[in-house]
Amino acid sequence: MFEDPIREEAAAVINSLKRAGIKKVIMIGDGINHSPALSAADVGIAINDGAEIAREIADVTIGADNLYEIVTLKAISNGLMKRIHKNYHIILGFNTGLILLGVSDLIQPTTSALLHNASTLTISLKSMENLLT
Repeated sequence: MFEDPIREEAAAVINSLKRAGIKKVIMIGDGINHSPALSAADVGIAINDGAEIAREIADVTIGADNLYEIVTLKAISNGLMKRIHKNYHIILGFNTGLILLGVSDLIQPTTSALLHNASTLTISLKSMENLLT
């Protein structure tokens, strides 16, 4: 039987990365020759138009025409995580300020509630902006 050197090499590279201590190894492939590497990786990603065995073995199958869409998905993911962390820090700081102002009797509870709800609405509306711009 003919051995595919690319098939064996990709799986060997993934196994060596795991042995080297890489926490997560992701393999992206769409063909039969990618199947061993998709199986060896922590996360295997295939496209919907790829070989059936690649789709079966992969942990994630994307409905894109090509694997380049992974770059777009990664950009969206990075942007979303950045937005979540930014919003968390803004909300934490603003609400802490409102609590301190309320405890020190500098603002009334109704004013604090109004400012809290207004900030929540503002942050929510700001979060609806496109991540890829």
